[in-house]
Amino acid sequence: MTCLQRSQSILPLLCTRRLKRLQFASLCCRHAQPFSSATTSNSKVLQYLKARIKAGGPITVAEYMKTVLTSAESGYYMHKDVFGSKGDFITSPEISQMFGEMLGVWCVNEWNNLCAGQPVQLVELGPGRGTLAEDLLRVFSQFPDMKDKISLHLVEVSPALSQMQAQRLSGSTAPSNLSDLSDGKEGEGLGPYRQEKSKFGVEVSWYRALEDVPKGLSVFLAHEFLDALPIHKFQKTEKGWCEVLIDLNKDASSENSPFHFVLSPGKTAASSFLRVAEGERRDHIEVCPVAGQTVQEVAQRIRQHGGFGLFVDYGHSGEKGDTFRAFKQHELHDPLVEPGSADLTADVDFAYLQRYIQGVSTFGPVTQQDFLVNMGIGVRLQMLLQKAKQEQWKSLLTGYDMLTNPNKMGERFKFMALLTPPSRDYVPAGFHRPDFLNTQF
Repeated sequence: MTCLQRSQSILPLLCTRRLKRLQFASLCCRHAQPFSSATTSNSKVLQYLKARIKAGGPITVAEYMKTVLTSAESGYYMHKDVFGSKGDFITSPEISQMFGEMLGVWCVNEWNNLCAGQPVQLVELGPGRGTLAEDLLRVFSQFPDMKDKISLHLVEVSPALSQMQAQRLSGSTAPSNLSDLSDGKEGEGLGPYRQEKSKFGVEVSWYRALEDVPKGLSVFLAHEFLDALPIHKFQKTEKGWCEVLIDLNKDASSENSPFHFVLSPGKTAASSFLRVAEGERRDHIEVCPVAGQTVQEVAQRIRQHGGFGLFVDYGHSGEKGDTFRAFKQHELHDPLVEPGSADLTADVDFAYLQRYIQGVSTFGPVTQQDFLVNMGIGVRLQMLLQKAKQEQWKSLLTGYDMLTNPNKMGERFKFMALLTPPSRDYVPAGFHRPDFLNTQF
């Protein structure tokens, strides 16, 4: 997507949506790329995991994921750019500006309907390269009533990614220092470890965790954030439900991985998070307590301070079982081979998350195709095609197809919103199809 295309005004679409809105108030998303510095058998993360298991026995899948992805010294996300054509996978904001614009339109619409005129914090969890944040701020900048009411708060644990975000949003090249944190008082978060003013004039702050973000009226966004949080896996056996653990592979003939999956002999500490419904047909269940705690914290903040939230991830509503996997070089990769060289992920169980949400209403999950079409992405595509040069049409059409095609990202990704509706019949934009779109498409 060219800078020219990203700069084209979205106001005509927004105005169209505002007028109409006032009337009714692929798994292949992770395209792995060659790993520039391939891990070896003597990598730090591999050696740590081996030592950890030798000392304490088999570890949970959750501990394995947390170590591989976010360990301070050699975690997958911590010290390199894993996104885009030179990284390991591509996300929706990188594919097309239209994705971020539709989310920006959604935020503007809900702000106008739920808390117009009030200062609001935009809190993004796991902001990647900062591409989505940049697109959102560009949309907000076209609304005088809102652009001066926004502050941006990014929750990011990776020094490398926070540096890329700062450069994209503000042009800053100063290194991020996650250890340079302000002293938090008892009962308060640590506060930001970095602050900049964006090129749109919006103040930007970076935090290590959601609990460090100041409490107040907020818009929460999490795109491809929950899928990377550590999961616990459980397998149904003749003895009941046992947790799936990771142990050293002692088979000397094995050439693939120093690790293998084993079953716990009985209940584990994580078994308390397992809730099996009567008549459950699955023989494998994945549970992500950290994701549950995250949506619970967001719901509590919305209930106490106002605002709304949007979670976007590939997932299901409690029907899937074994989804833990890794991606490398455009292919599925054994998650126990060369830890640190590939992305680890699992589908988000939205039904499980909804059990953690209290005091606010949830909407969805709906598919990405439905959400984007309901938000008017087809109208935006037509506008861009009319203004773009002919040689840019292929890129625009390809991006639209990747985002909305049911066989690509359209069905696999789901959207779930959290908010306190102003009336019983209120439904946020994107979660129902407006009448004017029914007549145009």
